[in-house]
Amino acid sequence: MSVEQQIDKLLSRMTLQEKIRQMIQTGTFEEADKEKIRMGRIGSVLGVTGADLVNELQRIAVEESRLGIPLLIAGDVIHGYRTTFPIPLAEACSWNMALIEETAAVAAREASAAGIHWILAPMVDIARDPRWGRVAEGAGEDVWLAAAIARARVAGIQRNDWEDRPHMVACPKHFAGYGLAEAGRDYNTVDVSERRLRETYFPPFQAALEAGAGTMMCAFNELNGVPCTGNRWLLTDVLQQEWGFQGFVVSDWESIDELVQHGFAESREEAARIAIEAGVHMDMQARVYNEYLEQLVNRGIVPESVIDEAVRRILRIKFRAGLFDQPYTPPEHAASLLLHPDHVRTARAMARESIVLLKNEHNVLPLTSRVRKLAVVGPLADDRAAVLGCWAGQGRSEDAVSILQGIVATAEPDVEIMFCRGWREETAEPDIAQAVDIVRQCETAVVVLGETADMSGENNSRTSIELPSGQLELLKAIHATGVPVVLVLVNGRPLALEWADRHIPAIVEAWHLGTQAGMAVADILFGKHNPSGKLPITFPRSTGQIPIYYSAKKTGRPGLKRYADSEVEPLYPFGYGLSYTRFEYDRFGISSTEIKAGDTITVSARITNAGTMEGAETVQLYICDEAASITRPVKELKGFAKISLKPGESHLVEFRLSAEQLGFFNADGRYVVEPGRFTVWIGPDSRGGLCGTFSVIP
Repeated sequence: MSVEQQIDKLLSRMTLQEKIRQMIQTGTFEEADKEKIRMGRIGSVLGVTGADLVNELQRIAVEESRLGIPLLIAGDVIHGYRTTFPIPLAEACSWNMALIEETAAVAAREASAAGIHWILAPMVDIARDPRWGRVAEGAGEDVWLAAAIARARVAGIQRNDWEDRPHMVACPKHFAGYGLAEAGRDYNTVDVSERRLRETYFPPFQAALEAGAGTMMCAFNELNGVPCTGNRWLLTDVLQQEWGFQGFVVSDWESIDELVQHGFAESREEAARIAIEAGVHMDMQARVYNEYLEQLVNRGIVPESVIDEAVRRILRIKFRAGLFDQPYTPPEHAASLLLHPDHVRTARAMARESIVLLKNEHNVLPLTSRVRKLAVVGPLADDRAAVLGCWAGQGRSEDAVSILQGIVATAEPDVEIMFCRGWREETAEPDIAQAVDIVRQCETAVVVLGETADMSGENNSRTSIELPSGQLELLKAIHATGVPVVLVLVNGRPLALEWADRHIPAIVEAWHLGTQAGMAVADILFGKHNPSGKLPITFPRSTGQIPIYYSAKKTGRPGLKRYADSEVEPLYPFGYGLSYTRFEYDRFGISSTEIKAGDTITVSARITNAGTMEGAETVQLYICDEAASITRPVKELKGFAKISLKPGESHLVEFRLSAEQLGFFNADGRYVVEPGRFTVWIGPDSRGGLCGTFSVIP
């Protein structure tokens, strides 16, 4: 019997009430919910962990409920389960799709051992406003890179390289436009053209679905006046009909009830009707469906066929996860899989590749054997909780390695390390004088500043992205000693670092790197690993430049697009990142100066490691449509390749660029490739590189 036939058979046996209960997810599990499971009144549970508890709940559902339909257990596994990886924004700096897929697979493996079947990730929202706290959860500002990362993360989550427990299902979120919230305030209004949605904000979701994502979460925010939770055009017309999505849509936390707060529904009952008619199949935590759907059907307002379709989609995912055949998770797996040494090694490898070297004047880094006395200063230097970042899941600070611990473990035994916090965030008590005294006794100072874990993430927007209060004062005092300073940043969003960039010789963007943060940072500082990270998001000079992103539109007066009180260019552009070695680009080539629809050209350049240390370089391909019926961005990323080269080694990097990649949505909403001239670049970041031109011809 096929899966669809089994679903038909189940639906034929279900009462209306039993159908609706499959559409309910509880996110605040209580002991009394066991009886609800026994009565078939809950279809999914969020937030319970541990195979023993999950198996107990599953046994009640499978063996004691009338129909024996298993539960779907969900979890917010954002960047690791017990082994915590760098925050997603940091992982995006690696531009290493294989490694990103692997960290997602490890996270899924550990979560599965704890009884989770459904990961509410990845977040694939494009985010161009670092004031927004949830910028930490995504892949940054670029469409091409974010789509590639969405594919990799979904592939990792759903790799399912085990046979003895239920399989895992991914849930891309938040559909759609959530990262475009006005003023960077979480949950705020989004007003954007359909063309921009299709060109910028939809592609990562489409990429996630192409990779096989089984479910989708709708967003909290309104979109062009209609909240996403009640947006039929978005959830049904586009997602289900145009894109052919066969999985189910889950609301975000209580977002069906929030239709009332939006002023889009007069009551919870009306919110239930709007959401189910829009195409939301499962109610996360709001309990609105539980209270009102049955009466809406009985009164003829909502057809039962609509309920049947929602339940069919939910059951389809439960069959896909293998829950009907193998609902239980062997409890012994957790002990062997959580924090497995291979997982910890992967965490260290990813953390190293997530670090971006922003500045390195006078080759202050790597620290050499000449440094015999090293000062480590800063409120975050020995903070094991901060390095885990937001949404740390089951990660524990006792498992994490602080940056101070990593430095102590990595430095040669005869290096004297002196430590002082210099500033206490929790009490705002300065200890600057002691820090300055310690630094003056040393040859180099490593100053660790930035954000604690709870300063970014959901509902942690900031009006200023400068260094937090007191930290810049500490940095200035240490700089005044004349001792060479290495600034290490621990943060969940881009920071405005104009003063530091002018005065501090070496700046390392270390983000919230997870369990192995300290070891990875020490590997970079002492030259045991050559930094290769490249920024997936622009760093502005000041908060006032926001929003700022590399793929901005052309204007009629490009030379006058300026500020009276600041440079217009960002501090660090998209794609930027330094190395301890030096890469040279030459021998740029284009296989043809003309291309027709359906054709492909090859664009190439030779990259040479002209330095003295082996290193990895992310080579980037950009285009610009010089004239079109709709104004186009000044640059668009259309390809990248990460290569590793030994000193003196060269490699010819070739990109195949198809005519289809050159298109856009025109005034009629059709995707078109128009004839005209294009500029193409190959370079180390979005600012420049080797370039040439070609034309699309009819």
